[in-house]
Amino acid sequence: MPLGTAQDLGHLPQLGLKMSRVDRQKENTDVSYVENSVRGAVHEASEHGRAATDSHGRPLVSFDAAAEARLRRKIDLYIVPSVAVIYLFCFIDRANIGNARLAGFEQDLNLKGYDYNQVLSIFYISYILFEIPANIACKYIGPGWFLPALTLGFGIITVCFAYVETIESACGVRFLLGFFEAGMLPGIAYYMSRWYRRNELTFRLSLYIVMASLAGAFGGLLASAILTLDKFGNLRRWRMIFAIEGIITIILALVAFFTLTDRPETARWLTQEEKELAISRIKSERVGATEVLDKLSIQKAIRGVWNPVTLANSMVFLLGNVTVQGLAFFLPTIVRTIYPKNSIVSNQLHTVPPYIVGGFFILLVNFLSWKMARRNLFLMISAFPIIAGYTIFLATTNSKARYAATFLIASGAFNSGALCNAQVSANVISDSARSAAIGTTVMFGNIGGLIASWSFLPFDGPNYHTGNGLNLATSSLMVIITVTLAFWAKGSNTRRSKRDVDAELSGLSPLAIENLDWKHPAFRWRL
Repeated sequence: MPLGTAQDLGHLPQLGLKMSRVDRQKENTDVSYVENSVRGAVHEASEHGRAATDSHGRPLVSFDAAAEARLRRKIDLYIVPSVAVIYLFCFIDRANIGNARLAGFEQDLNLKGYDYNQVLSIFYISYILFEIPANIACKYIGPGWFLPALTLGFGIITVCFAYVETIESACGVRFLLGFFEAGMLPGIAYYMSRWYRRNELTFRLSLYIVMASLAGAFGGLLASAILTLDKFGNLRRWRMIFAIEGIITIILALVAFFTLTDRPETARWLTQEEKELAISRIKSERVGATEVLDKLSIQKAIRGVWNPVTLANSMVFLLGNVTVQGLAFFLPTIVRTIYPKNSIVSNQLHTVPPYIVGGFFILLVNFLSWKMARRNLFLMISAFPIIAGYTIFLATTNSKARYAATFLIASGAFNSGALCNAQVSANVISDSARSAAIGTTVMFGNIGGLIASWSFLPFDGPNYHTGNGLNLATSSLMVIITVTLAFWAKGSNTRRSKRDVDAELSGLSPLAIENLDWKHPAFRWRL
């Protein structure tokens, strides 16, 4: 049975009873006893080799809500800012080619026809190929070292892009950029799953994924500011964008080597009791788990990949990323078609407001998801403004209506990043399965990015019926998949509730029980 907390006895004086000194001494003794009991139970639950749940997945220890809130705020302060800032420049360094396009990138490299799309798509070849291996490496090496190293790598590559002279060199550098950026989105999502409960994770993921939206706004402002310079060293025009933004990224990477703490056990800014609480509260949500950070297991990793919720959310993230990456690469181009007489700087600035609106909705939607402990519902809801936006693009050529449509699209498009990865994380048990599941989800998402790089083609301008129609179709399919997943999970949970847990686990070793992961009979899908 779960232990009570000291708060259970802490309200006795409020009952209005008149207590003697002996009574008060006894009360204080009882409170102290309960506090020590809880502290001891938390300590035991945090130890290696001990499970924090019974065979039916019920927690063996309860936690003081106030202590958890204090710990959560501390983790928020030390973890979220570092990963948010490096992901901001991860997305800027990937998407700044869209800003460079307006500043003469195509003309200087003499790109014709589909050359620009080719340069975009080569990034996703390496990005997709190295997605799962990168997240496995992140677990093996440790995110505290791995993520800053990746940041340093793509910062250097971004600076190199300032010196490309041909389409071949541009493709080569973009391929290397994809190699270094492949591990960032899944790596940060996996890293944060080491620190937060399932329901807490959704909103915390949004605090760094919102940077994808803000990168569009900040990237446009930064590019506009850079383009007001005459030169940077011997570099001019679009080349200055890559050089300056790459240097900023390198500086942030060097700082991140000192600010990213690998896991609770190594956090110097946590007390020993806080470390134990951080470990035991995560473990208490993982049925049959005796370790929060298990040794890398291929069997568990395969469980993570072939998890039905992983596969469904991977497809949703693929469809959502067609829109997200399409906005990143082509919003400046779309704005130029809406306002063809505006200056380059004016068009750059027009890309900023939709991203700010998108960032607001990322935080709002994922905050509500956290408080309501629902993810799939908000994934479905987020598809509707995207559907409305692309319907407007297809229905009218009115410039004001089309510009308004970009706000609708941005308000729903960026929500899938946090929701999909949080939902996948919530529906596996082991750390090995989680790293593989998140890597799979993001890999499929980047297949969507590859599709996006060919969604707005030169022959289709200026109204881009093919690209707009494709995005309308993908957002509509997101609704169908999320609704289907909800009905399937409900039916599966009903069938699981009828299983005899003790009989199915009888005779199995603790290791065999751990290896079941989501196939554990007491496991339930959480959407």
